[in-house]
Amino acid sequence: MTAPHLNPLGTPPNAWWVNAQVADISRQEPAPRPVSFPTDTKQITCDLNKLICLVVDMQNDFCHPDGWLASIGVDVTPARQPIRPLQGLLPRLRAAAVPVVWVNWGNRPDLLNISPGLRHVYNPTGAGVGLADPLPANGALVLTKDSWAAAVVDELTPASQDIWVDKYRMSGFWDTPLDSILRNLGKTTLLFAGVNLDQCVMATLQDANFLGYDCILLRDCSGTTSPEYCVQATIYNVNQCFGFVADSPALYQALDNGGG
Repeated sequence: MTAPHLNPLGTPPNAWWVNAQVADISRQEPAPRPVSFPTDTKQITCDLNKLICLVVDMQNDFCHPDGWLASIGVDVTPARQPIRPLQGLLPRLRAAAVPVVWVNWGNRPDLLNISPGLRHVYNPTGAGVGLADPLPANGALVLTKDSWAAAVVDELTPASQDIWVDKYRMSGFWDTPLDSILRNLGKTTLLFAGVNLDQCVMATLQDANFLGYDCILLRDCSGTTSPEYCVQATIYNVNQCFGFVADSPALYQALDNGGG
């Protein structure tokens, strides 16, 4: 007897297979694709089917000479350091069917969900150029969704299959769908990259750890305009408390040795 035709309902692996009479809710997992590579503290093995890369805040406002940080006198050279490593990493991950998520500030123009304490970070006097204000160089609205200021830098080209999540805090998990997306996709191991290493990257990584995700910080794919001691403290704390620290060439080698 021919088995009944079933239709997928949901995003694999978090999908049912259904028809008018049957609901298969077993959520069948694909065969594991293990890869192993060294980190600062241990050799780790992860499943490429459960791996995803979060790229945090590689946006014009943080990384471009005409962006917000540069407009207030910050040297953005360190924030541009992750660009070249990410240019090498992201195509390799996509080729291995590892999704890329762009987790970027993308505020409402009216800032109705942004508290005064958060706005103070970007405009401590109340009279400067802060969130949703026009940039001096080109008039783009600071970290506002769909503005040039909030766009990913030109040197990094998002792919059509990449995932976008707007965030409104240092952490990419607060008040966003990021956790739901990751759980629907069955992703449990998160790679972290972007800027600023000790601020938005670290806040997102910490929240991921608190939510039960496995966290791997990619050191060479992350950067910060903060002092070097902030980098040292962040690396120490990730290794000590929140996960693992690795460099992208180690991951390249793992992918080249059978993970692709």
